[in-house]
Amino acid sequence: MRIGIDLGGTKIEGIALAPNGSVRERRRVATPRDDYDATIRAVAGVVRDLEAACGDRASVGIGHPGAISPATGVLKNANSIWLNGRPLGRDLEGALGRSVRLANDANCFALSEAADGAAAKAAVVFGVIIGTGTGGGVVVNRHVLTGPNAIAGEWGHNPLPWPREDELPGPSCYCGKQGCIEMFLSGPGFALDHGVRTGVHLEAPAIVALAGQGDSQATLSLDLYVDRMARSLATIINVLDPDAIVLGGGMSHIDALYDRVPKQWSRYAFSDRVDTPLLKALHGDASGARGAAWLWPPE
Repeated sequence: MRIGIDLGGTKIEGIALAPNGSVRERRRVATPRDDYDATIRAVAGVVRDLEAACGDRASVGIGHPGAISPATGVLKNANSIWLNGRPLGRDLEGALGRSVRLANDANCFALSEAADGAAAKAAVVFGVIIGTGTGGGVVVNRHVLTGPNAIAGEWGHNPLPWPREDELPGPSCYCGKQGCIEMFLSGPGFALDHGVRTGVHLEAPAIVALAGQGDSQATLSLDLYVDRMARSLATIINVLDPDAIVLGGGMSHIDALYDRVPKQWSRYAFSDRVDTPLLKALHGDASGARGAAWLWPPE
């Protein structure tokens, strides 16, 4: 049995998978925000609850924000900033009394969708989580690429490509720079942009709903979002040329993206045509935890 944990900024989701990949049990608890020690205890508690429910001991994989620094062994780059600078892997192993495997949450998402999800037949997969942040992961032949700096796939902290004059210098990002893709394509970034332009401050789902009702300002916000995503993913196609791109996270539920973004990214990609499919995650919000479980492949 394999257990996967998706350690998010607001929730910790755990899943227990049978050897054939079927789900045996699920658990979800709120993340103890701004409390590192309580977060470690909460993750360990989810693992214990899953094992008690299944009556079996399992391997454990953890998907987390940010990356484990190869240089120091501590977490870096997490938007759940109370985790940064802490030895997450060592502390989780101590709490659980066993070895664990850790990977960036977007890498876990990409692995899940490449293993048995929307891109199961694709050799090279770029997985994108567009929710409270904007993460990316690269999977080649069902193996996660991390790189020597553990930042492979971190497209969200590159500048928005081909920026217009009114997009410069761009909103300030928690990473310390301005104009990051994350600040335009994440849910909060989308809402911030709409609020700055219109003076009306709404959450992302409400803006999308208004666009569906024909509201002109919301429609413009969604049009800008589509174009910015097309620009941003065109750079991924130019560099990686993946066999499939899969979207997950809250913003991935905007159905218009899957038709409109591919129609626009051909304007930016360095090719006469683009045949890359843009796919919606098959496993939805469960992909992060499933991918963490798949960090321990079947023997």
